[in-house]
Amino acid sequence: MRVTRVQLRDFRRFHETALEPGPGLNLLLGSNGAGKTSVLEALHLMAYGRSFRGRVRDGLVRDGADALEVFVQWEQADGVGVTGLRRAGLRHAGDSWTGRLDGQDVAQLGELCAALAVVTFEPGSHALISGAADNRRRFMDWGLFHVEQEFLGPWRRYARALRQRNALLKSGGGNAQLDAWDHELSEAGEALTAHREAYLAQLEPQVLDTARQLSDSLQLQGLEFQPGWRRSELSLADALLLGRERDRALGYTGVGPHRADWRLGFVGLPGRDALSRGQTKLAAMAMLMAQARDFARRRGHWPVMALDDLPSELDRGHQQRVLAFLAGQPGVQILVTATETPPAVESIQGLAMSVFHVEQGSIAPLDGVPGPGGGA
Repeated sequence: MRVTRVQLRDFRRFHETALEPGPGLNLLLGSNGAGKTSVLEALHLMAYGRSFRGRVRDGLVRDGADALEVFVQWEQADGVGVTGLRRAGLRHAGDSWTGRLDGQDVAQLGELCAALAVVTFEPGSHALISGAADNRRRFMDWGLFHVEQEFLGPWRRYARALRQRNALLKSGGGNAQLDAWDHELSEAGEALTAHREAYLAQLEPQVLDTARQLSDSLQLQGLEFQPGWRRSELSLADALLLGRERDRALGYTGVGPHRADWRLGFVGLPGRDALSRGQTKLAAMAMLMAQARDFARRRGHWPVMALDDLPSELDRGHQQRVLAFLAGQPGVQILVTATETPPAVESIQGLAMSVFHVEQGSIAPLDGVPGPGGGA
C-alpha cells in the first residue's frame, strides 16, 4: 500500500494544498505550527474516521469554511501481486459527512476506514499503554477489522444489543425483556471475545520480537488479555444475570466485552504504572509496529506508517532502530514529520527518501536533498 496523493481543502490551516509522497521514507519538514501534523492527521481521519487530536467540530475545519475535504489516492497490491489504483474522498462538517470510494458513494464511514490502512505514532500514542482501556480496545478492534472478515458481524451485533440493554436498564424494563437482550448480548459477546483473544495470542510473539529489535531496555515478557468479566469462572450469560440488579441501580451494563482490556508484562517491573515516559512511548511503538507487521503478514502488504514528530518522541538511538526496522520491510511507505532532518536518517541505508517543506498553507518538495539511498 503506497499513498501517491493527499489533497486537503479547508483542513485546519490549509485552504487548499496537496502532497505527492514517494516510496520509502517521506520527511515533512517545517517550523512548529506550520501544519506538518495536519497532513498525517488527514490521513488518519480517512483511515479511522476520526482525528487523533480531537473531534472534527473542534478545530479541524478551517475558520470560515463550512466543511473540510480530504482526498487520498493510493496504490494497493492484491494477493497475487497485481497493483491497482484506489481513490477515496471525504467531506466532513463536524455533524455530517459524505464520502466516496473508487467513484461510488459510501453509506458508512467504515467503508472508507476499511479501504485505507494507516498506522499512526504521535505524541498521544503513549495512551495506548498508560491511558484508559478504550484505547486498547480500539487497538484490538482495528487490527481485527482489517484482518478478520468474520469480526465485524459480532462487533456490530454486540454494540446494538448493549445499547438496547442499557436503554432497558435506564427505563426500568422488565426481566423478560432483559432476558431476551441478555441472550443476544452473551452470544455476540462470546464470539467477539473469542476473536479478540485469538488476535492477541497471535500478536504476542510479534510484539516480543519487535520490542527486542527496537530497544535493549524494553524487556517485555507477555501480553495478557482481560475479557471484561470473570470468564474463567462464568459464562457471559451468567455474569449478566448475576449483575442484573447492580446494573439496574447503575443504569448501565457493568460486565462484558465493552469492559475488555489487555496488559503488557515487563521484566522486573510490577506493571505499566512503573514505566518511565520514555519506556511507555517505546512500548506503544512496539505494539503499533507489531500490529503493522501482523497486518502485512496476513494481507500481503504493509499499511502506511505515519510517525509524527519522531525526533521529539524518541531519542536518536531509538529513532535509528525504528527507521532501520521499517527500512527492512519490503514495500513499506513511511511519513515522518520533524522541524529539521533527523540525524538518525543518515544511518539508514537502502531506503529511498523524499523531502517536503511545509509552511503556512502550502507543501513543496525540496530538491537536492540527499537521502540515505543517495537520491532526493
